[in-house]
Amino acid sequence: MIGYYAHHHGAGHLTRMQSIAAVLDEPVWGLSSGPRPPGWTGGWTDLARDDDPPAGHRSERDLTAHGVLHWVPLHHDGLARRAAQLTTWAADERPRAVVVDVSVEVALLARLAGVPTVVVAMPGRRDDRAHRLAYDTADALLAPWPRGAHDLHWPDRWVDKAWFVGGISRFDGRELPATSTDPATPGSHAAGPGTPGAPGDRTVLLLWGAGGRSTTDADVRAARAATPGWIWVERSPGHDGSSDLWDDLQRADVIVTHAGQNAVAEAAAARRPAVVVAQPRPHAEQEWTARRIDDWRIAVGRTEWPEPEDWPELLELAVSRGGHGWARWSDGTGAQQVADHLTRLTTEGIAP
Repeated sequence: MIGYYAHHHGAGHLTRMQSIAAVLDEPVWGLSSGPRPPGWTGGWTDLARDDDPPAGHRSERDLTAHGVLHWVPLHHDGLARRAAQLTTWAADERPRAVVVDVSVEVALLARLAGVPTVVVAMPGRRDDRAHRLAYDTADALLAPWPRGAHDLHWPDRWVDKAWFVGGISRFDGRELPATSTDPATPGSHAAGPGTPGAPGDRTVLLLWGAGGRSTTDADVRAARAATPGWIWVERSPGHDGSSDLWDDLQRADVIVTHAGQNAVAEAAAARRPAVVVAQPRPHAEQEWTARRIDDWRIAVGRTEWPEPEDWPELLELAVSRGGHGWARWSDGTGAQQVADHLTRLTTEGIAP
């Protein structure tokens, strides 16, 4: 059995867990402070929260153990219960390995319990003391991006044990229409995702995630007003949309999305033209992703929400770059590659 810890912030960690579990030939046990995913049939441990205590029960003193860790508040009941749950689970269930997506503290607890760890590496600059500790002690690093995207500043010891599998999307393996890798043309997706449009109109699918955003509704209205001839359809928590995101992705002339790993992987799976706009995140992770996508001319990448007057040109640039460049980001086999690596690690002790 393989354990998989999924951080509760946003939905991306849980989504990636499900994609990998679906292709593994052995059971996966989920551990998270987030909700059990609908339809999950494997084992599951609801971990105590260490960031949402009753008022007055959390010490604000030394949250990082003098800068060595990321989050270990003193005298925190939830943190203590969480640590006990993890180590008891490791002793009782004897997993062959644990994938940690993501937490320095969980990675260390699993390794201290004698369990091999695969730490999901994150974009951005991750050379702080806590990240170095987690990455150094890991048996392998799972990098859900192509080699060269975020590892140029890595030491050789990390590169040597990394699994560069490309983006991992729940839509990997879906059949693509013949036009998906070609530049969009006016009217090629005129109706848009559930929105009737006049002939010649093109559709922007604005895609947000559950991790929060700094872009405001006013920013979106201004971009929409500046782009006559484009129909903007928004898909995000709190906004109505169709029930079939894959269909929406395929019908969009341009996808506009944040630079989170799962959103980028889904644009890659759909092979559609895109504008990828970074949202503020720790370690500048989305900025790094947006820059790399733009540098490689896979799509249009920007580190902040563009001014309204810039949007007409950006959408046309995305159309001209097309969707074929996404093949460099993901070949659609990321989850299967992880499964193959895990099998080798747990049966033969081979990490890279």
